[in-house]
Amino acid sequence: MLGLDEAGRGSVLGPLVVGGFCCTESELPAVVAAGACDSKRLAAARRADVYGRLGRLGERRSISLSPRTIDRFVAGGRLNELELTAFARLVRTVRPDTVIVDACDPNADRFGRRLAEESGTGAAIVSRHKADRDFPIVGAASIVAKVRRDAALASLRTAVAEELGSGYPSDPATRACVERYARDGGRIPAWMRRSWETVQSVKRARPARTLDQYVP
Repeated sequence: MLGLDEAGRGSVLGPLVVGGFCCTESELPAVVAAGACDSKRLAAARRADVYGRLGRLGERRSISLSPRTIDRFVAGGRLNELELTAFARLVRTVRPDTVIVDACDPNADRFGRRLAEESGTGAAIVSRHKADRDFPIVGAASIVAKVRRDAALASLRTAVAEELGSGYPSDPATRACVERYARDGGRIPAWMRRSWETVQSVKRARPARTLDQYVP
């Protein structure tokens, strides 16, 4: 069985990470005992602990999607398509008998049908909203995605030596970071999603330059 979920879809900074966790059906009780559940219910230290335990019970997989890739798909209104493609890659790599996925499409059944077509492995697909809450194997996948997404953001903080916050627009530290880069026509770095309204609103709000600013 393979569980699939993502982390970082709504973030303005860093990658979107699609995560997968695969194990045999006989291992599912142990996965539950290890603490697999919706990653949003766990503190960071607890997530890291459960992540380590999962590595002894099954296979952890992930695909990281860069901000620039995300921007290209958002420009065409195809963010769900990007996630679908990444999920399908994991299905083809692992080739499980059964897949349970947390659907990003408002129509969960349609998303399941499209995943079956895109992956082309013949696996049975169960597509549900809130699957990370209702299926422990998808909760495990959400932990894989979240831990690896958090690791990517931690590496980014070290590389840029700046306070980034959580990466989500609701975080004041993240919004302050966006404003530092996007105001006054600044160059948007590759690790920031320029297609996000958070970035565009700051760019729109910058003061217009007048002619006398260009005259020596």
